[in-house]
Amino acid sequence: MSRQHLCRSALVAALALLTAAAVVPSADLGAQRPRFFSDDPLQRDPETQDAAKVEAWEIGLTPDLLYNLFGKPGDRTPDVRAQNVNTADEVPDSSWFTNRVYAKPLSTDEVTRGPLTTDGPAPGKWSVIRGKGAGVAPGFTARDENGVMWFVSFDGRDNPVAPTAAIAVATRLFWALGYFQVENHLTTLRPENVVVDPEATLRAHGKRRRMTMKDVDQVFDRSARSADGSYRVIAGHALPGRPVGGFKYYGTRPDDPNDVVPHEHRRELRALQVFGAWANLVDMKAGNTLDTVITENGRGVIRHYLQDVGSTFGTGALAARDGDEGYEYLYQGDTLSKRLLTFGFFLSPWQTLDYDEHPEIGRFEGDEFEPEDWKPRVPVAALRHIRPDDALWAALRVMAFTDEMIRAAAKTGNFTDPAAEKLLADILIKRRDKIGRVYYSRINPLVRFELTDTGLAFENPAVKARLSEAPKQGYHATWYRFNNGTGAADQIGSPTTASQERLQAPADLPRDANSYVKVSVRAVEPPHAPWATPVDVYFRRAGNAWRLVGVERVVK
Repeated sequence: MSRQHLCRSALVAALALLTAAAVVPSADLGAQRPRFFSDDPLQRDPETQDAAKVEAWEIGLTPDLLYNLFGKPGDRTPDVRAQNVNTADEVPDSSWFTNRVYAKPLSTDEVTRGPLTTDGPAPGKWSVIRGKGAGVAPGFTARDENGVMWFVSFDGRDNPVAPTAAIAVATRLFWALGYFQVENHLTTLRPENVVVDPEATLRAHGKRRRMTMKDVDQVFDRSARSADGSYRVIAGHALPGRPVGGFKYYGTRPDDPNDVVPHEHRRELRALQVFGAWANLVDMKAGNTLDTVITENGRGVIRHYLQDVGSTFGTGALAARDGDEGYEYLYQGDTLSKRLLTFGFFLSPWQTLDYDEHPEIGRFEGDEFEPEDWKPRVPVAALRHIRPDDALWAALRVMAFTDEMIRAAAKTGNFTDPAAEKLLADILIKRRDKIGRVYYSRINPLVRFELTDTGLAFENPAVKARLSEAPKQGYHATWYRFNNGTGAADQIGSPTTASQERLQAPADLPRDANSYVKVSVRAVEPPHAPWATPVDVYFRRAGNAWRLVGVERVVK
């Protein structure tokens, strides 16, 4: 049974498989099942089961870190195709992901706004209701004058601007990429406008106690204070729904009936290897995620947030990043052995980098950046399973950010030095182009296929972005009439070739209603060997037009 249709509903698919297996031989099951259904390619992953009874769980951060670092959790089968892609090799919208950049036009204004739906905290008094429960950045939870709850995070005392700027910018980028993000507002806070709610508490030494103004003053003492006495903060809006803990980068959540695809086989999580490399999101862990139960169509559904993307670019919460972050895991046995055997004289590449370091950005560069060599602190399972087709999907989205969009995102960091804003944008643009150059060359990258009665048009994103030369002899296509019931493909006419990204269709291309056509397209004498491997595209006749229903890429 094809995993492409698993996203319709795991329960429905499983029941169908069990029922069919009980009444017919397994060999007949595949023959009787059509390759494409009338609603292919699915645009949204349906969640048909009620998840309202899902209970909150805690993921032990230390065990999770150690398990990912040393245990290699999740499916250990090599080279498994992503299991939540539709027949067009795309990720449908879901409670995990929303297609935005690349999938549709996105304006600079939309990037600037990102996940923001309000104008931020109301002016006036802030009432602290709880101490901060996680993370090293100073902060607390407060309610504004209108009673709206906000999670407030400060810049560290010795690291002004950089942490809050990183959160503001990265939130926009990852929202545009398609992830659910916290609504974070960059604002200022004056100590005289802060009071402590009589019921406020914080956890200290494993116990919860009443919170006092002295505790708030200690937060101020640990934070960067502006010359006018105010504090620059990020205020995160409380998420909708009932929080039930985070998610792991492997396995499934056992009490969520809609969580049927192992997380290591979700393409949008694998793609964080590419997205993380672009923004240097080194701190990927379950503790930086959050699931909430919301109500959709009368059913409980879990929405999955990549809620903390502030560990990006070149800064941490309290100081600039260590030089090895983004280049080495927390533990690398081979590297450690080399250092021990050479008494510390062995140098890793990051130790010789010449950073154009800025205090409002930290250690972040684009000249020596190599996308495939990038590493988060911990090799979480989903990232270990990334394949060239997953990386291509991700690279298309990174490359869809124009220079203007990147500079608009950088501006939301409200840097005090314009040079910092420009430097951040310049580095992101350099890293973007390197990602496209590398991952467009690892697999046949042709996209945006359109078929008319006269021919097939498509796009080579590497050539379009001027990251690669075009194939010397152009493109070659073999045409087939495709039987959707049996999977048989009968060649139509002779193959066609063209120097440009448009291939003439055979004269006897079928035009009867609901007929299917398969076209295998490859490059001839390409600058990158994988381009010579065909991409198979499938179309169904709908009325007087052809509709794309399938894309298949061979991964070698």
